[in-house]
Amino acid sequence: MRAERTSGTPGFGIYIHWPFCRSKCPYCDFNSHVRAAIDEARWQSALLAELDHYAGRTGGREADAAHTVTSIFFGGGTPSLMPPETVAALIGRVRHNWRCTDDIEITLEANPTSVEAARFAALADAGVNRVSLGLQSLDDAALEFLGRTHSAAEGMKALSIAQRVFGRVSFDLIYARPGHTVPAWRDELARALALGTTHLSLYQLTIEPGTVFEGAHRRGEFSIPDEETGAALYEATQEICEAAGMPAYEISNHAKPGEESRHNLTYWRYGDYVGVGPGAHGRISENGSKFATRQHRAPEAWLETVEAQGHATRRNEKLDRATRLQEMTMMGLRLTEGLDRARLAAELARGPETNEAPEEFFDPGRLATLVNENLLVADGRRLRATASGRQRLNALTGYLLG
Repeated sequence: MRAERTSGTPGFGIYIHWPFCRSKCPYCDFNSHVRAAIDEARWQSALLAELDHYAGRTGGREADAAHTVTSIFFGGGTPSLMPPETVAALIGRVRHNWRCTDDIEITLEANPTSVEAARFAALADAGVNRVSLGLQSLDDAALEFLGRTHSAAEGMKALSIAQRVFGRVSFDLIYARPGHTVPAWRDELARALALGTTHLSLYQLTIEPGTVFEGAHRRGEFSIPDEETGAALYEATQEICEAAGMPAYEISNHAKPGEESRHNLTYWRYGDYVGVGPGAHGRISENGSKFATRQHRAPEAWLETVEAQGHATRRNEKLDRATRLQEMTMMGLRLTEGLDRARLAAELARGPETNEAPEEFFDPGRLATLVNENLLVADGRRLRATASGRQRLNALTGYLLG
């Protein structure tokens, strides 16, 4: 069975969170932890147990076509530190518990150190067919500032190995770093595009609450580019990638046609996905309703809870109409393709909450204002943020939904 490629098809994904890293990056606010030792057997068993639990909730192999698995994503943390045997066991359990498309996308996030690169062949043998490599920069001074443990040369070597081993390779870069200029970023991005990748994730550096960088930035130890420079860096990113045949399909993600991340498209198109592992989130349909799930965040508490009751779900909330409208709008407008109005209508038709027509989902006056200001394009099929609108997406969606 093959996954459909039609625009707007959300798919059904499985997200598996491995929370451990060798060190914590100062900009990172993900649920990642450093541990001196990990009981690999216990962790494998617990992750398998949560997969079994959610297979039961989503219908498993007897589910409808909407719950045929189109993607698996190993995130973290640093999942390239997982034993390949554990990766193979988890992929095998997904295949056992659910029907899967023949061309299922199986992505694993990896750090470009020599330790992880040495595992690439074994991870491919385990079933991984796409890797997302955290290069973050091609400049040694920038890597040191970002707290990365690899050098630029080591990153290039890891990328070369990954491109030989895996069918599909993406890598991340962070821009708008302290002192970053448009000419310097143009040069770095041109070098990145020359490396032969078909997918790039390009993120502006932001100061996240609770990170090491938050405290350092607050103390004045460094500053990031102002809003005007940040906008110029973003615009240069769009221009250069578009010219290279890798246009943005989402605010921070660029790909050659057909090389988009299917798993992330499931999120942005508001499809269902199961999330297992510490702190993992999910969105699943059950008995005609949409539920938000979240697993216990603390690794040791998660592990003990799964061993005691078969899962460690801390949040299992039935989402009301207003929340579904908000979530689907905020996710859909991130995409260049925009928000599919027919799918929005179908999503909001769940349950007895409303009989409103699609045109009544948004305030007509607010919608017209955004269209007139060239921030949104609206037609009978879709709502799409313009290039200008995507730069102001938080403010745009806040106004539209306000």
